[in-house]
Amino acid sequence: MADQKPKLLIVEDDAGLQAQLKWAYEDFDVVIVGDRASAIAALRAEEPPVVTLDLGLPPDPDGTTEGFAVLDEIMALKPDTKVIVASGHGARESALNAIERGAYDFYQKPVDIEQLGLIVRRAFNLHRIEQENRALAAKAGDGNTVLGGLITSAPEMVKVARTIERVADTNVSVMLLGGSGTGKELLAKGLHDASNRSGGNFVAINCAAIPENLLESELFGHEKGAFTGAVKTTEGKIEMADGGTLFLDEVGDIPLPLQVKLLRFLQERTIERIGGRKSIAVDTRIVCATHQDLEAMIAAQSFREDLFYRLAEVVVKIPSLAERPGDATLLAKAFLKRFASEMNPSITGFAPDALAVIDGWGWPGNVRELENRVKRAVIMAEGKLIGSDDLDLGDGEEEDSKALNLKSAREKSDRKVIRHALARSEGNISSTAKMLGISRPTLYDLLKQYDLHT
Repeated sequence: MADQKPKLLIVEDDAGLQAQLKWAYEDFDVVIVGDRASAIAALRAEEPPVVTLDLGLPPDPDGTTEGFAVLDEIMALKPDTKVIVASGHGARESALNAIERGAYDFYQKPVDIEQLGLIVRRAFNLHRIEQENRALAAKAGDGNTVLGGLITSAPEMVKVARTIERVADTNVSVMLLGGSGTGKELLAKGLHDASNRSGGNFVAINCAAIPENLLESELFGHEKGAFTGAVKTTEGKIEMADGGTLFLDEVGDIPLPLQVKLLRFLQERTIERIGGRKSIAVDTRIVCATHQDLEAMIAAQSFREDLFYRLAEVVVKIPSLAERPGDATLLAKAFLKRFASEMNPSITGFAPDALAVIDGWGWPGNVRELENRVKRAVIMAEGKLIGSDDLDLGDGEEEDSKALNLKSAREKSDRKVIRHALARSEGNISSTAKMLGISRPTLYDLLKQYDLHT
């Protein structure tokens, strides 16, 4: 209903404060609980957009362990929830810890009702804006390509593309974080092509693929005679990217001594070739990527913290292929079209059992694994259609059983199945409805309900 009050969950064990907060927030549909188990049960049942959480809960009312356990569970079950944490115990340390764990905001006891009210209303407003943005991203993702050729229909990946497009014309350094095979270099190239540097060179270097004793020369270049085998003066990758973009893939593999030299370049924007004495000014935009945990490497003193912050002015996290519903089918069809034209023109498509396996497989190797599987299948298939046996993936039914509640599990399942069916049928409503075993009107109702579009 349009006039329904927004749901607010208050996790507080003090009975007097419970009554005070309930009275203060009469504009909201308030649910009050006093312990961890009740808090999680209420989260599952009510799905509140905003939660206020007292860290001092029984059986540890004088500490924070129970409150942080509640926060961690909320973030795991429903990470878009805005959690406002309250504590009188070690306020600064608790605040930093809470924010790192995903809390929206923090306030110190004793409670100022008016101040807390402002924080709560701001949290509701932000949650509403984020919901609207997700809906817009989903609608924007109905096409199959974004960012100059990236194939996707998943809102999760459309959001990544939109973020990259927004920062493309700036000069900030961008760090792409994601597993191997998620398309980091493709996104880096897309960023370059969308930027005002697109007329310059896009130069990529895989820092993990070059021996440590050669990496400095690859990056900074060398003068003739600088070392044995240096028979001519050679520009490095940084210099080659002048006026364009330098993509440092697997930046976590750069050795510490070279990290110092790279940091100096980022600070001064000049380089010296190995064996040279002349400073060379270079204007290049840095984009880097890694699948490693750089913060853990910083803690282990194997990666410089000051370099990290220079490289990570904007951080973009790339979802795995398993987190992009429907994309495996779209990508598989694109790969098949390309490889069939090159290597086996008699192949015309996928058999239904192959599409089912592609949909259900977890793709631990991400897009690269999918590409390799399709390429192999195109080469090896004997008929006109690629079957599941040609892909050699097993039955492919892998599912994450963790869900907030039955309603969210059903919605997640419905969305996934509908997206997969739309991808298989290339957006044809009649074919999709037939595939799902439902009528066209029912499919239209589901598309409207879940804000999905063809």
